[in-house]
Amino acid sequence: MKTAVLSCTGLDKPEGSVAREVAIRMAAVADSEIVCPVLLNRSLARYKKVFAESSLIVVDGCSTRCASKLAESLDLKIDRKVLIAGALKSSGMTLEPTLRLASNGEALAKTIAEGLAQSFLAPAPALPSGASSTEFPLPGDYMVVTHDKFEFRIPAAGYWFNENDVWVRPIGDVARIGISDYMQQSLTDINFVDAPAIAQAVEQFGELGTLESSKAVFEVVAPVAGTVVAVNPEVISNPTLINEDPYGKGWILELKLSNWPGDQELLLNSDAYAKTVKHKAEEA
Repeated sequence: MKTAVLSCTGLDKPEGSVAREVAIRMAAVADSEIVCPVLLNRSLARYKKVFAESSLIVVDGCSTRCASKLAESLDLKIDRKVLIAGALKSSGMTLEPTLRLASNGEALAKTIAEGLAQSFLAPAPALPSGASSTEFPLPGDYMVVTHDKFEFRIPAAGYWFNENDVWVRPIGDVARIGISDYMQQSLTDINFVDAPAIAQAVEQFGELGTLESSKAVFEVVAPVAGTVVAVNPEVISNPTLINEDPYGKGWILELKLSNWPGDQELLLNSDAYAKTVKHKAEEA
């Protein structure tokens, strides 16, 4: 699959230098087309053929997200977003305080570029079916928390929640992950899902990607520890499924559990989460 990379210019922050290096490495290892943000802003027609034939990867250095904002302002279809600041946080690394790329920055850029190349050029076995063979029944009954004109649904049983409004539905040694009805309403229309890679390991309360809406960027905090075994392809292509059906078709990913029921001790059951939602709604 052909790819094109639009990255921030990376002139004033170490994270920007890493973003630029990711684009350069993608050009080397995956024969990606590098898109110049200045030229793109002045002449979209210059890249018309590139965008028609390629998947667009946008790499931002910091949370200002200049490259993403440029692409969105031009109504470009973004197939993958990478935020260097977010990847840095997940890796636990610290960038050297210099605008010239140093050893940690080079290592991070190499890891990100290789991961992107693998995901776009190599088949991902878990994505075609989008799920494991485990059956996840839909909620049979809901609790409803009402605040003013809003109603927030919570499955009455079988689901557990963290304080960050992320749910987990464990069946055997596999669990399905998503966000609550309260959070999807708070975010409003979700327009982008940045999911983790298949086989990525995560600790309880670690990061499992991000969701973006016109209102906010939401970090999906892992309710449990495990390894990613599936990502919902329907949600990747149509993120508004999360708004439409957060506990059903809008699930985000599945994990192979590594510490259940130990992780369960730090989660909220439906009753406790309903009280949390009520408090959050009143404080909002």
